[in-house]
Amino acid sequence: MSAVARIMVARGVPVSGSDAKDLPVMADLDAAGARIAVGYDTAHLGDAQTVVAGSAIRPDNPELAAARAAGLPVLHRSEALAAVMAGDTAVTVAGTHGKSTTTAMITVLLQGAGLDPSFAIGANVPALGVNAANGSTPVFIAEADESDGSFLNYRPQIAVVTNVEPDHLDYYGTADAVYASFDRFTALLPADGVLVACADDDGARALAMRTLARGNTRVLLYGTAGDAHLTLHDGGPGDVSITTPAGRFALDLHVPGRHNALNAAAAFAVALELGVAPEAAAGALAHFAGASRRFEFKGGGRGVRVYDDYAHHPTEVRAALSAARSVAGGHKVHVLFQPHLFSRTREFAREFAEALNAADTALVLDIYAAREDPIPGVSSRLIADYLGAGGRLVGPDREAVLAVVAAAAPGDIVLTVGAGDVTAYGPLIVGALKNGMPVDGSPAGGVHGA
Repeated sequence: MSAVARIMVARGVPVSGSDAKDLPVMADLDAAGARIAVGYDTAHLGDAQTVVAGSAIRPDNPELAAARAAGLPVLHRSEALAAVMAGDTAVTVAGTHGKSTTTAMITVLLQGAGLDPSFAIGANVPALGVNAANGSTPVFIAEADESDGSFLNYRPQIAVVTNVEPDHLDYYGTADAVYASFDRFTALLPADGVLVACADDDGARALAMRTLARGNTRVLLYGTAGDAHLTLHDGGPGDVSITTPAGRFALDLHVPGRHNALNAAAAFAVALELGVAPEAAAGALAHFAGASRRFEFKGGGRGVRVYDDYAHHPTEVRAALSAARSVAGGHKVHVLFQPHLFSRTREFAREFAEALNAADTALVLDIYAAREDPIPGVSSRLIADYLGAGGRLVGPDREAVLAVVAAAAPGDIVLTVGAGDVTAYGPLIVGALKNGMPVDGSPAGGVHGA
C-alpha cells in the first residue's frame, strides 16, 4: 500500500490514507505530501474520490464500508498499481518464491546501467532506500503477488516467473488451481511480449511449455538447464557467470545461494530485453546487496553471525539454509523458525521439518496466525513430530533466545526464519551474544509466538 501511495503522490495525485498503527512509513508519506491518519474513522474519507484497499483490510472496516455506502469506486491495491503502470512498459515479477529479491535485483541493475525505472517492491531494499519510486524512464518494475490472485490485474510487457509451486491453498484450495492461475497470468502477455521463466524449476518450466503451446507470446528460459536460452554457471560465491548469444559474462554477486544466482539470471535476462548491453548488466549487479529480510545480516557476537530471512514455504526454508551453509563453511547452522499460518502448517508440516533438518539445530516457535483463526488440531507440534535429533519446540522470548545462544559456537551461523514477528528475535539474539540476556528477556515490540 505504501508503494502505491508513494508513486501516486510523486505523480501528482492527491493521496490520503490511514492505518491501524503509526508506522514509520507513514511519516515518510506525510512528508511527501499525503494526508495521513492513524486509526480508522469514516471522517478520514474526506473528499476522496476513489478508495484503495489491500487484501488485509476486512470488509467491515468502517472507512471501506462508508466508501461503498457512498458509491465510491473501491480498488484493490493491485488494481491501483496497474492503473499507475498503464502508460509504461510494465515488467512484473511473479512466482511462489523470490519475487521481492528478483524485482529488487532488476531495479538495482537497471539503475546501475543508467536507466531510471519506476518500481514497486514488497520489501525494503537498502541499495534503493525505499520500496517504491517514480522514475524518469517509461519502464515500471513491479512485484506481482499471486497469493490472492491479484497478479491477474496487471498487463505486463515482460513477465518473469521464478518458480511455481502449490502455496496459499487457503485461497486457491488445490494445487491445480494455483497452476491455472499462472496460466491465466501468462495469457495476459501480448504477442510482442515475453515470458522470462526459470528452466530449473519444474513448475515454471511446465508453465513455459504450456505458454509456448498456446502461442500468445515469446518465451525465454534462464537457468543451469541445458536448453536454457541464457545459461547460468554457478560455481559458488565468486564464480557465477551467464552465457548468452553474445558470449559469457561474469556476474559480481554479493548475495549467497543458488536461488540468488538464478534470481540474478532472471534480472540479467530482463535487462537484455530492455536493451541493456550484457557487459553493463553484468557489472551493475554488483550494486545489489540484498533486500530486507532476505538473508539479511543482523549483527553478531562471540564470533557468531546472525541473519534473518522471510522464508515461509518449505522450498524457501531449504534455500535459506543452503545459503547459510555456504556462508558458515565448516561451522554449524542454527535456525529459529516460526511457522506462518495454520493452513500452511497443516499442508506442509512434514516438508517444513525435512527442510529444517538440514540445520544442526532447528528450534520451532508457535504458529504466527496472521490473518487466520486457529484450526483445531493444528499447531507447531505437527512440524516437531518430524524433526530430527537437533530439532525441538521452544517457547517465545527468553526460552527461544537462550536456546539459540546456548547452541551457537564461534564461527556458527544463526538464522531467524519466518514471515511473522520472528524477525524481532535477531537483534535480541545479537544483544544476548554480545552482552548477555536483557533483564526481562522480552524482545522490543512485544514478540509473541502466537
